[in-house]
Amino acid sequence: MYSIIADCLEKSFEVKAVDCVSFKVKKGSIFALLGPNGAGKTTLTGILTTLIKPDSGYAEVAGFSIEEKLKVREKIGVVFQEPALDTKLTARENLEFHAMLYGMRKKERDEKILRALKLVGLEKWENVVVEKFSGGMKRKLEMARAFVHDPEVLFLDEPTLGLDVQTRRIMWEYIKALRDEGVTVFMTTHYIDEAENLCDEVAIMDRGKIIKVGKVEDLKSEIGEGAVYVEIDNPQKYTHEFEKLEGVKEVTIGEKFIQITGNVDKILPMIFRVLNGVKVRSIKVKNPDLEDVFLKLTGRRFE
Repeated sequence: MYSIIADCLEKSFEVKAVDCVSFKVKKGSIFALLGPNGAGKTTLTGILTTLIKPDSGYAEVAGFSIEEKLKVREKIGVVFQEPALDTKLTARENLEFHAMLYGMRKKERDEKILRALKLVGLEKWENVVVEKFSGGMKRKLEMARAFVHDPEVLFLDEPTLGLDVQTRRIMWEYIKALRDEGVTVFMTTHYIDEAENLCDEVAIMDRGKIIKVGKVEDLKSEIGEGAVYVEIDNPQKYTHEFEKLEGVKEVTIGEKFIQITGNVDKILPMIFRVLNGVKVRSIKVKNPDLEDVFLKLTGRRFE
């Protein structure tokens, strides 16, 4: 069962921002578009939320074609990349206005607003004017507003952009809680750790194209390569020994270090055997991450 289906969506401005993009998002999952700035993530989100008309292709959200704008909008919630709150109103008033647009009666509005504020930890500030809120509090309120009407699909465009590390992690917990309640979450991000720690599936997007879609661990397993970084004296002395180890792809030598690239799980025990009796100042292991996946698929670093 899929909450979002996209089939060769295309959109051009001065350049092709979305280039024959196709994918499916399972119901009740967290799905991320991961890519650098300018990859086309926001444009694609605009298409799926019916705010931008595609040049061609087909998509449906919550069982409705994106051409049925009103039906789609009834089923979705959106947190935009740019702030969209009325800062002259209180937190409650912002949610009240949004809930009224969805036709909720007063009793239902009161219940849903209180629930939303509690979920994001803002119930004590419900009657405070939003212009007095910090950036993190405003982002939390935008999240509360997006799901106060119980949407089936929640769209989050760079939801933690500009937030401090602690607030970002709090936001991750809110997103997971919504997923656990059966909400499908579609988000864009350029944070590697966010995609790795939060999402059920990731689509890597670059220059308007979806390069690869899959579960995080599956994508990383295709790389199969990490690196072991060792600080020792005279690293040149051990170059040949490391190069001949089975599974080693590359050996990089510095003045006081040696870096061995390959399948970490396979080569690490052999590296320890080579270093037996050698004075080692430090050793670090870097397993493959989504940045390595991006590099392999695009030939360039994630920026």
